[in-house]
Amino acid sequence: MMVRSLLHAVIVFTAVVSIGIRPSEAADQPQHLKATCEKGIATACNSLGLLSMKGEGVKQDDVRAAAFFKKACDGGDVGGCSNLGVMYAEGIGVPQDEAQAVAFSRIACDGGSMKGCSNLGVMYAEGTGGQQDEAQAADFYRQACDGGNAKGCYNLGVMYTEGAGVSQDDVQAAAFSRKACDVGSTKGCYNLGVMYAEGVGVPQDDVQAAGFYRKACEGGNARSCYTLGVMYAEGSGVQTDHFQAADLYRKACDGGNLRGCSNLGVMYAQGTGIKQDDIRAAALYRKACDAGEAKGCIHLGMVYQVGRGIKSDDAEALKYYGKACDLREPKGCAHYAKLKTGRR
Repeated sequence: MMVRSLLHAVIVFTAVVSIGIRPSEAADQPQHLKATCEKGIATACNSLGLLSMKGEGVKQDDVRAAAFFKKACDGGDVGGCSNLGVMYAEGIGVPQDEAQAVAFSRIACDGGSMKGCSNLGVMYAEGTGGQQDEAQAADFYRQACDGGNAKGCYNLGVMYTEGAGVSQDDVQAAAFSRKACDVGSTKGCYNLGVMYAEGVGVPQDDVQAAGFYRKACEGGNARSCYTLGVMYAEGSGVQTDHFQAADLYRKACDGGNLRGCSNLGVMYAQGTGIKQDDIRAAALYRKACDAGEAKGCIHLGMVYQVGRGIKSDDAEALKYYGKACDLREPKGCAHYAKLKTGRR
């Protein structure tokens, strides 16, 4: 049976983002932007703030970035207000100040910045700058989502999944995850894939699940790449294709998904969908284990125990079985006990 993945259930805070002149264009004209900002063109001030944060065409300077965002906001650029709210929330370039973060995010939202509304939703959800109010958070997420903001749609989907600030409703959760996916949220696509895989809020459909995992994977969501790899390995919702599975595990691993690294190691060890290579398998197990993936530790322990691609070493095998056990993997504990006592 295919291992299902859990929904992403983490509220997403919007990072500082561009509005107006794109940084890639602005990097070639910082002096022009500075002159334009000094003449009171607020969008130019916001773009200068972004360049100062990133160090593109100008010296990296968070303090100057915050000053430019403040000037942009004072001049009526809601993107500058939203960005300044983020900086106050995170304490970047200015002292961390939750009240100021809320105030500038509200100015941005009231002025039509959907990113500002989404961020204000996060602040109410977390109780930033005052009393926590999940119902208010949901209202701001809805406003942001209605304005086309992917994170607002995604966060509202999470709230419907959990019944936080709204009545728990899997159908609504799926609907808002779909909206999030449609406007570019890979986590929204992933969650919708999980819902189709489990038949939660939508009819169970592995083919649909695979489609949404694929969309999320192509957008850089490593967990989706891993899950789609499992589906190709097991022929669930797609035709069995070990070559595709190996390729997807590689993408997952490269994107930081440790299970992808561990599963790719197994494929190298077995020569399934890829050229057999014990040394490469051991390296992938080690990468996964070193980062805290218990199954990678078990596989690495087995490699040391039998000496495949690495010189046999029971002490090292015990070390990695023990680490898996410490990571609360029962099989790691069992392997450790058997090797320690000499039982078979």
